[in-house]
Amino acid sequence: MIDFDKTKIILASNSPRRRELMMQAGYEFEVIASNMDENTTETKPSLIVEDLSMQKAENVFNNIMKVVNLSLDAYTGLSLMIIGADTIVSKDDVIMGKPKDYDEAFNMIHSLQGNVHQVYTGVSIILYNFETQDKTVRSFHACTDVEVYPMSDSEINNYISTGDCYDKAGSYGIQGPFAVYVKGIHGDYNNVVGLPIAKLYRELQHM
Repeated sequence: MIDFDKTKIILASNSPRRRELMMQAGYEFEVIASNMDENTTETKPSLIVEDLSMQKAENVFNNIMKVVNLSLDAYTGLSLMIIGADTIVSKDDVIMGKPKDYDEAFNMIHSLQGNVHQVYTGVSIILYNFETQDKTVRSFHACTDVEVYPMSDSEINNYISTGDCYDKAGSYGIQGPFAVYVKGIHGDYNNVVGLPIAKLYRELQHM
């Protein structure tokens, strides 16, 4: 069982949605985003998000450990936890990340409208005990089916004009203006937002 009173939690993500979900769950944490280039050799969506989430967590962990002096008594009995996450949208085995420009955003949303697609979020946890120098690593993912109502080109353009699409996988955020086009979901809603917080909670309970 993790002693959260003696564990420093770091969320390796700048996502305000992930930060809000962590706060809703009652976790006290700091945000240190990774500064790595996102590259993976995996091709399966579930493995892509697990790989990238682990890369982010490892990047932040390594950056922190570069400036930690383990000889200091201040670290005795304390632990460090890094939580990394990555979300992608998949439609007919086509992986959709964040759009680079208007055309890419339009094409993504156009392919999603009137259809069902999948949202995958991978989460990786690194737990490090400063005293024993034991390092525990765990990764998992969640998948949610999302069905989108048919959308006209005008509706797609109107949504893109809000600017809400550009920092989100698949060019949309389910918790924003795009919500009026979501016909239904099967699975964890928070996974689509960016972090399957209930599954994360249970994983931490078993670490």
